[in-house]
Amino acid sequence: MKEWIPFVKSEGVATRQAHCDLPEGTYEREIGREGFFGPATQLHHRNPPTGWLRFEGPLRPRAYDLNKSRRGVASPWHAPVILENAACQIRIWHTSGSMDHLARNADGDQVLFVHEGSGDLFCDYGHIPFRDGDYLVLPRGTQWRVECAGEASFLMIEATNDAFGLPRKGLVGPQAIFDPGVLDTPAINEHFRAQYHERETTTVVKRRNALTAITYPHNPLDAIGWHGDLAPVRLNWRDIRPLMSARYHVPPSAHTTFLAGRLVICTFCPRPIESDPGALKLPYFHSNDDYDEFLFYHRGQFFSRDNIHPGMSTWHPSGFPHGPHPKAYETAMKHARKETDEVAVMVDTRDFLDAAEIEPGVEFEAYANSWTRKD
Repeated sequence: MKEWIPFVKSEGVATRQAHCDLPEGTYEREIGREGFFGPATQLHHRNPPTGWLRFEGPLRPRAYDLNKSRRGVASPWHAPVILENAACQIRIWHTSGSMDHLARNADGDQVLFVHEGSGDLFCDYGHIPFRDGDYLVLPRGTQWRVECAGEASFLMIEATNDAFGLPRKGLVGPQAIFDPGVLDTPAINEHFRAQYHERETTTVVKRRNALTAITYPHNPLDAIGWHGDLAPVRLNWRDIRPLMSARYHVPPSAHTTFLAGRLVICTFCPRPIESDPGALKLPYFHSNDDYDEFLFYHRGQFFSRDNIHPGMSTWHPSGFPHGPHPKAYETAMKHARKETDEVAVMVDTRDFLDAAEIEPGVEFEAYANSWTRKD
């Protein structure tokens, strides 16, 4: 097992503690390893670390308005891929009504985050209703379908050849962030029994991104009961109680909701903003050189970004410093806002993500210039 080279040193003009009481006129940037879990150093710059003039080449921050992505797709496997790598796949699925087939992901665990809409999910284990803000975690191999009450939009996150679990919560205990008791599982109830039938039913299986249709002479969602410790679970962001500190800006890793071997899903929820005069009051500039960062904006005003609205997403590949937009930084440091109202889903991947081909007009091409210094 690798051990990091152990030392702690301070050089030049530096703070006594990270993210607090910055030297006047400076901007802090954290260089860290293994996301926010490994060794890190905070550098103090005279100029904003994101004060670039231009980007030239394939490495750049990107923003997508996923509201403009393909709509009315009946099958989740026809929903457009936005980003992917060997350990993760991210899609946006806009659909409506009831699926006329079952879906099964043989490539890995599947998370559906309900951005818009409500309805019912039927699967091998029974029935569970869903609403906006729900996470639906489907174990690999689960057969499922949804019936939507009108239009619905889902952010789909796959842990390819892997499984999602919960983070160890250490000193704060297993009930912190959310008590596992709020996790709901499907029920063999009247809704589920009402969908038993003897008509031909097709399950479309995705394996290695190829689709196979398996047709039965009956509905294979015909379980009459189950017991065990493996099943889909539902969690709504409204049941998440984020870790907070009035005196210290906690890193995104403190907001981890689910994780697999090569990716992490975090949820940013409304919370008070740090009140200590010396504490940073928004995400610090950082160079996260081991993880790509994808962020999906569900609702509210994202307090470290300008001109971002619900249904948009950003992708910050590893390899360059990034952080809050200039106006957002100025507003936060004046403590002009006392609390956030944002809800966002972050996916950090340990391996480089690749951008898929998307429809014209979905990407905001000028996003990298939104940090450009105007002086």
